[in-house]
Amino acid sequence: MPRPSSPTPRVGFVSLGCPKALVDSEQILTRLKSEGYDTASSYDDADLVIINTCGFIDTAVAESLDAIGEAISDNGRVIVTGCLGAKADLIRERYPEVLAVTGPHDEPAVMAAVHAHLPRPHDPFVDLVPPQGIKLTPRHYAYLKISEGCNHSCRFCIIPSLRGDLVSRPVGDIIAEAERLVEAGVKELLIVSQDTSAYGTDLRHRVGFAGGRPVKMSFPGLVAELARLGIWVRLHYVYPYKSVEEILPLLDIDGVLPYLDVPFQHAHPRVLAAMRRPAGRAHPSACVKAWRASRPDLVLRSTVIVGFPGETEAEFDTLLAFVEEAGIDRLGAFAYSAVEGAAANALPNPVPEKIKRERLERLMARQEALSAERLRARIGQSCRVLIDERTADGLIGRSYAEAPEIDGVIHIAAGNARPGDLVDCRIVATDIHDLTAIILRP
Repeated sequence: MPRPSSPTPRVGFVSLGCPKALVDSEQILTRLKSEGYDTASSYDDADLVIINTCGFIDTAVAESLDAIGEAISDNGRVIVTGCLGAKADLIRERYPEVLAVTGPHDEPAVMAAVHAHLPRPHDPFVDLVPPQGIKLTPRHYAYLKISEGCNHSCRFCIIPSLRGDLVSRPVGDIIAEAERLVEAGVKELLIVSQDTSAYGTDLRHRVGFAGGRPVKMSFPGLVAELARLGIWVRLHYVYPYKSVEEILPLLDIDGVLPYLDVPFQHAHPRVLAAMRRPAGRAHPSACVKAWRASRPDLVLRSTVIVGFPGETEAEFDTLLAFVEEAGIDRLGAFAYSAVEGAAANALPNPVPEKIKRERLERLMARQEALSAERLRARIGQSCRVLIDERTADGLIGRSYAEAPEIDGVIHIAAGNARPGDLVDCRIVATDIHDLTAIILRP
């Protein structure tokens, strides 16, 4: 039975999954706010609840289904969107009472469902919406999505079937949004997409316009424009194409940071070919060697998969050797998961679960030792730190070498800085993932 609406209708929101999904959530929340809806901080206070789901791997699917179930139990009026929404039959089979199900990056369908079940207020008060929109991140950093979808057919991935083919945003729209965020106080932009290096390939790299200037809509062209902003810009999901070498001269510790998040996924040529990875013919070690020759200060984050069907012990050893030789600074690793709909599930010679777990443990143990060693080398170095939060024990921040939420942090025992401030520090101690620093006095 529908619950009575509050004078100003309130919507609860749960955002799951990756930064790309977070941007989708921000856009929906911005639209809700622009139409006069309020957001609720609890299920009890909400007139309905929107769940933005993830459907990439089995654990994410389970988390999304649990979140839907909790919202139905505690509120009863639930709209589901996001990547798992592409599997509407699965959701409706488990929870037939959901009000509506939409796929990913489908704000119009979400809003249509909201309007159907919770009519919009009479007076929207559009001027209450900040120019940068509603953000779920702290005020001083924000994610900026430059494209949707992906043109690749990696055998372990179902993202193209969930989010569609690559659709690059016009460069003028991207830079205009970035400038609004800078004006609102953002000090760090995190660039996200499914394949950042492929930006503009769907548009055949035609010329666009940003601030009245002609700009080639390509990965290097976009990075050059982002470098004009005068704030930290951090590049995520950068595939190892040749164009990466073109952007290296544009990197700067006070601008587009010498930090690349590159999802290599593996290092053995046969496994990469079996995965159908783009740029798989370029050996990862050769890429990293060339990049580090050009930028010795380059920090690399990567993700890899162990136990892909057919992976031999020797091929896994190649991956171990690559992680060490390439000096991967930050690493996320996953045991291969047989995601429903992934082409890799049909490959022969699946790796037993016990072996997958054992390889994952060996890899992460090796990475922890390497990470500790690389961090110890930073003791005594000076760096600029962006403060994220104040705690009872002091300050927590990050340098250009640490991305929020996925990398380590820098602990500062004392200081009067506030979140969003940039302070000069010296590293004095480290552990496996984090660092300790002191603020340098003038």
